[in-house]
Amino acid sequence: MRAKKPVQNAKQAAVRYLSRRDHAEQELQQKLLARGYEHAEVDEAVTLCQDYNWLDDARFAERLLNNGIAKGGGLLRIRQEMAFKGIHEEVVSQLFEDDDFDWFEHAREVARRKYGDSPMESDKEKARRLRFMQSRGFDFEQVKYALGVDDEY
Repeated sequence: MRAKKPVQNAKQAAVRYLSRRDHAEQELQQKLLARGYEHAEVDEAVTLCQDYNWLDDARFAERLLNNGIAKGGGLLRIRQEMAFKGIHEEVVSQLFEDDDFDWFEHAREVARRKYGDSPMESDKEKARRLRFMQSRGFDFEQVKYALGVDDEY
């Protein structure tokens, strides 16, 4: 069921959304359509915002990347969040292609902040730490490096 016809026009609503925080193009389109605006109005509003550089998927993706790193997220989780927000795969691929961030050292730092220098005393503790790091979005090689695990798990 569509919402009733909004009082503001789509351009005003788009600018209001973007004044609060950055959005991905697809995310903004979905919000406007959910508010009851027609597709043509939404497309016109998105084009206007892009023309004035208020809406930029590459800038939004870079901000998500920086925020994800600051929160201790791994590459896989950050990519998943970008996909969830509707950022085009080409933009995401280009961002990570140009990126020279050391994900292995980042994983090690996240593990150090969480666990300090305490040793893993049991297989249960080892499994718990592996699950935690993987839930943060680090791949298995990065997790092994971060935790200093040499054996296959």
